[in-house]
Amino acid sequence: MASNNSNVEEIESSDDNEISSGMGVGGRKYRPVFAHDHDRAVLEMSSIDPGDASSSSSLPVRKNIKVGMQTDTTSEGKDDALPNHVGVNGSRTESKLELFGFDSLVNILGLKSMTGDQIPAPSSPRDGEDATISLERPKTSGIKSGTMMGVFVPCLQNILGIIYYIRFTWIVGMAGIGESLLLVAFCGSCTFLTTISLSAIATNGAMKGGGPYYLIGRALGPEVGVSIGLCFFLGNAVAGALYVLGAVETFLNAVPSAGLFRETVTRVNGTAVAEPITAPSLHDLQIYGIIVTIILCFIVFGGVKMINRVAPAFLIPVLFSLVCIFMGILLARKDKPAVGITGLSTKSFKENWSSDYQNTNNAGIPDPDGKIYWNFHGLVGLFFPAVTGIMAGSNRSASLKDTQRSIPIGTLAATLTTSVLYIISVLFFGALATREKLLTDRLLTATVAWPFPAIIYIGIILSTLGAALQSLTGAPRLLAAIANDDILPVLNYFRVADGSEPYVATLFTAFLCIGCVVIGNLDLITPTVTMFYLLCYAGVNLSCFLLDLLDAPSWRPRWKFHHWSLSLLGASLCIVIMFLISWSFTVVALALASLIYYYVSIKGKAGDWGDGFKSAYFQLALRSLRSLGASQVHPKNWYPIPLIFCRPWGKLPENVPCHPKLADFANFMKKKGRGMSIFVSILDGDYHERAEDAKEACKALSTYIDYKRCEGVAEIVVAPSMSDGFRGIVQTMGLGNLKPNIVVMRYPEIWRRENLTEIPATFVGIINDCIVANKAVVIVKGLDEWPNEYQRQYGTIDLYWIVRDGGLMLLLSQLLLTKESFESCKIQVFCIAEEDSDAEELKADVRKFLYDLRMQAEVIVISMKSWDAKAEQQDESVDAFAGAQQRISSYLSGMKERAQEEGTPLMADGKPVVFNEQQVEKFLFTTLKLNSTILKYSRMAAVVLVSLPPPPLNHPAYFYMEYMDLLVENVPRLLIVRGYRRDVVTLFT
Repeated sequence: MASNNSNVEEIESSDDNEISSGMGVGGRKYRPVFAHDHDRAVLEMSSIDPGDASSSSSLPVRKNIKVGMQTDTTSEGKDDALPNHVGVNGSRTESKLELFGFDSLVNILGLKSMTGDQIPAPSSPRDGEDATISLERPKTSGIKSGTMMGVFVPCLQNILGIIYYIRFTWIVGMAGIGESLLLVAFCGSCTFLTTISLSAIATNGAMKGGGPYYLIGRALGPEVGVSIGLCFFLGNAVAGALYVLGAVETFLNAVPSAGLFRETVTRVNGTAVAEPITAPSLHDLQIYGIIVTIILCFIVFGGVKMINRVAPAFLIPVLFSLVCIFMGILLARKDKPAVGITGLSTKSFKENWSSDYQNTNNAGIPDPDGKIYWNFHGLVGLFFPAVTGIMAGSNRSASLKDTQRSIPIGTLAATLTTSVLYIISVLFFGALATREKLLTDRLLTATVAWPFPAIIYIGIILSTLGAALQSLTGAPRLLAAIANDDILPVLNYFRVADGSEPYVATLFTAFLCIGCVVIGNLDLITPTVTMFYLLCYAGVNLSCFLLDLLDAPSWRPRWKFHHWSLSLLGASLCIVIMFLISWSFTVVALALASLIYYYVSIKGKAGDWGDGFKSAYFQLALRSLRSLGASQVHPKNWYPIPLIFCRPWGKLPENVPCHPKLADFANFMKKKGRGMSIFVSILDGDYHERAEDAKEACKALSTYIDYKRCEGVAEIVVAPSMSDGFRGIVQTMGLGNLKPNIVVMRYPEIWRRENLTEIPATFVGIINDCIVANKAVVIVKGLDEWPNEYQRQYGTIDLYWIVRDGGLMLLLSQLLLTKESFESCKIQVFCIAEEDSDAEELKADVRKFLYDLRMQAEVIVISMKSWDAKAEQQDESVDAFAGAQQRISSYLSGMKERAQEEGTPLMADGKPVVFNEQQVEKFLFTTLKLNSTILKYSRMAAVVLVSLPPPPLNHPAYFYMEYMDLLVENVPRLLIVRGYRRDVVTLFT
């Protein structure tokens, strides 16, 4: 053995398909496996030098590869020396794992390179393509953000908005301190629970760009992901316009002289002295809004680096303005307060504890004649946009250094920070002023700010501009991520390379934003934006709920503080808040998401992302299979599960793995498309040599099944012969009660025409295997003439019911009637009776049986008066009978001659045969009579069904083929059916 290993044999190969290797241990031949150029499913492996970045991105070259084996001769008496690994460059490095046929783990998985950069996740397989696992280093952009600038700051900028400055004090005055705390807790719980779910999903693996869309799509499937993702994109784009208009309106209110057009003045009531409220002109809002949007877009075009530089300039003044507000609250009593400002007072706190819901005018000022009445759920709709923005960090997931660390920590920190701020503000504002002051002073925060109110105007403007910047940053990246997944071809214009800025998507987002700014009045759009946010939050919660409930082996999030009940509660809160805000806008948002879902399901490309629904289907299938048990299915619940034997008796056109009419016939055996077909084919040869061929053939067969719109699966079996392969299939195919119960195949009409002498033994062996395995058999004769779904047939469906088959033949005829091709046909049942039977009694019994089965058919009883009388036979049948008789005699003579020469008993198909020549004649007469009867009564039938006679024991397979040929002679379209030992129809309810 040592001498064998000491020989080093180098083999140079330029063959693209196969490379043979030297002799291994014990003289056994080893053949290294290389990836075929056309096979993308093979893992491409190369040695990766951690010090050389270029080597990790190069794939192995297949030509002129040297493969060698070397022995360490110094290790006598020990185990055989281990072979060396030969790299692509020909250098040999010692490897102790070549026994397993692979390189070392470091070289295979690229673990050395993973210390520097993350290995990108493989793209999802689409349109039948296999996933290719790439070991190249990802192309990274120049700037990656951390937790603070990448997640915390964007979320904080989005959450701290204009509502806090101009409406929060009014909310406290209307709802009171108690219900305001409840309001903050209610809305904050929704976002907090969503953040918990977001953290769990985001830490369950590497995350690409797209933020919540990526998470929802990978959990709930491409259709749900794209529909919610596009809605969330629209919400971000329109929200950017809302923030821009809020900033411009605040600026024009603070500096009225900056207006280019006349202001709108509205006089209001509800106070001791009526005071006018001015509103900027719509044209001023449009002009300034477009200018601001363009400036923000230039910042976004600068990329992540520019955004990170500008973001603090927007956030720091906002935080400073908050400090000034709380300083002003603490100093209010000493600083000559305005009328109605009491400073932090216990009396004001008690007076403002309870709610005081009342009517207001359009400006929110209390007015007994006002048309708007406020209640708690109305305030939910007003306040909830103040807690949105938790997705701002995850929207930029492609620009984060470590998504699994930054998203949970940054989002939770921003959520908790703003929630604490709102709770403290409720307590302070409630104790600061009288209720009348809270309800009438729209800018109470500016009134109490220290040292002067202008700081608050600056804070409002910069907070809204910061939120607009984050919306215009996240929305294009969200759209680009949807486009990169290549689900909708219409979005291909927005695709970007990894690490590149989504410029086209940014332009499109800016166009939408400017369009909304030009509209100016967004009162009708604003609730829909909130609905889109809530829809996205509900999607994240449902995704985490599904993944947590299923608990698949791949569900291993690093964030441990989650539970499916919390996610379900978060999703329920999202739905409740949607309906509390406005049931009409909820319906609009759900309808739009449903339309997008429907469009994606029709026009979108297929994709398998391993979503949670696939896992749910799998577990549901397992549970259903266990509930079915191993006992026989009740006839009322019986479904045909056909095993379509695609191996043709003859040749098919190139690239056609199954006879087209077999696929059509499989669909005809299902009622309204319900049921499953298993398409199987057999490759002759050795499994180890033809395993790759089997995979390719299975992929081609699956593609063809989809093309023919068949509900079924494809299976390819490699076996030494067709008989061996089919015997394995009929024993093992299927699972539990989902095993196939009907074997469907084509009748071998070509066997005599092309002198294929091996077919009879194979054909008879297949039928015998089906009988032993208790499978029903349907053999289609005249398959080429079988109609497709568009070819309407007229006439009758004739059943020649000879033996009791459990009602399978009757059921097949009823299934044919459900198809459009045969719906114009009528069923005729021909009962073949012995000559001494009572025909009328038999006819009455069959009619009653069919009536109880709810089947309409005409019953005809035919008595076989004599087996050997040939007077009534059809001429063509008599000719076929004579030919069969002559061929059987010649075959029998040849068998006897060989037996005499060899001195052995009669042998056929490798087995001894015993038969009575008179019995052979009787079989021939029987099939002759039946064939003549079919030709007499069913020449114009659309299709004929006849019972399949079992192969007689100890008869040569050649004889049985002669019987069958005589039976099907001159019948253009025939189904030969054999049931199995059970009923498939029942009389009872």
